[in-house]
Amino acid sequence: MAMKDLLKSEDIKKALDAFVVADSFDHKKFFEMVGMRAMSAENVKKVFQALDVDASGFIEEEELKFVLKGFSSEGRDLTDTETKAFLQAADKDGDGKIGMDEFEALVHE
Repeated sequence: MAMKDLLKSEDIKKALDAFVVADSFDHKKFFEMVGMRAMSAENVKKVFQALDVDASGFIEEEELKFVLKGFSSEGRDLTDTETKAFLQAADKDGDGKIGMDEFEALVHE
């Protein structure tokens, strides 16, 4: 399922534009801007599946670096600092990757 089937293209563009500068990414604000905080847990899990490029059931650090590109090909890569902060915020069990339930909890926290 494509991201544009789950979220409004104009919301994605606005959110990506808001965080175009390196080290400006804030996952809470981003999730709010794209409309994910208002989504059902089921739909957030569909977004997770779209971002889980290798379909492993987890978003690993390497996938997380390219998470904005998962929303749009115009998205930038996250910096190492942003990637590590995002991973630390979501990885509640400390296994070094983000599971579907961890992702859904992060979006709705």
